[in-house]
Amino acid sequence: MTKKILMFLLLSVSTAFSQDQFNAMSSSAGGFSRVGFGARGKALGNSISAVSKGDVDIYYNPALSVFQNGNSLHTAYTFLSLDRTLNFISFTKKFELGKTFDSTITKRVRPTAGLSFGIINSGVSNIEERDNQGFQTGNLSVSENQFFLNLALKLSKKVSAGFNAKFYYSKLYKEMTSTTLGFDFGVLYSVNDNLNVALVIKDLNSKYKWDSAKIYGLDGITKEEKFPQLNKLGMSYFFREYNLLVSTEFESSSLGTKVLKFGGEYYILNALAIRAGMDYININNFDIPLRPAFGFEYSYLLGTFLFGLNYAYNFEPYSEFDQHIIGVNINF
Repeated sequence: MTKKILMFLLLSVSTAFSQDQFNAMSSSAGGFSRVGFGARGKALGNSISAVSKGDVDIYYNPALSVFQNGNSLHTAYTFLSLDRTLNFISFTKKFELGKTFDSTITKRVRPTAGLSFGIINSGVSNIEERDNQGFQTGNLSVSENQFFLNLALKLSKKVSAGFNAKFYYSKLYKEMTSTTLGFDFGVLYSVNDNLNVALVIKDLNSKYKWDSAKIYGLDGITKEEKFPQLNKLGMSYFFREYNLLVSTEFESSSLGTKVLKFGGEYYILNALAIRAGMDYININNFDIPLRPAFGFEYSYLLGTFLFGLNYAYNFEPYSEFDQHIIGVNINF
């Protein structure tokens, strides 16, 4: 009976967010960490690895923290069906360092460093535990967590680079837990004030290792599940005269998947922006349903604090309800 429970819970962890991957990616470890981060990123189709304007999310590119204005606290809650949860919180800060020589502009400049840290939490609850006769004996739950630390440096006027160290903790069943340490690396090149190009590699070394010996003793086994490595090429362009930002991203994985993403953000007023995007256009299989998204942000200045209320709607195939993400940014 315990073996059946473990198999079911492992399947729950692997497929809890399978709607967001649709293929071989769905059955791979760490699916929750590939869903996206926050209302802005989700509304823009998760295509913002090259977006350095506004509030940045180092989830998409570790090099972005050097572009954050002041200090930023970012929180988000996702409304999901099927008893799933997905929550985010992060803090980002930029530091000015001493002067150094920049060969690309032949003068001394003041380098900038960025620091960010945060948590992604997900899980599935209210999983019914039943005995061999079909009678319910309790409720089970599974959870996955990512704790990340980011460091970035603006190497020159045009080039920024950074890395994320990510600690994963997953709880499957009673003593069945797993931890792993993974890394992301990212570079952003500012062609000019409007055009950015980004290159990102995600989840190097990330893997879960399950050991059931604590439950089965000598009958237990060890199983290793590697996270797929993601390679991303992103671009963004800001049409200054129209207050319009557009972004796009090409993503390939170690599993052979190839997808396109794009989004746009338009500021109607200084305090109000509307967003729309398309996530996961699978080049290998165009029969896979598209994932349109849209959202908005309203900002309000209160003293020295700038509050931003964010909302995003994401279409979620194969689920009873779609995703709704509510986020709050506080800049100070």
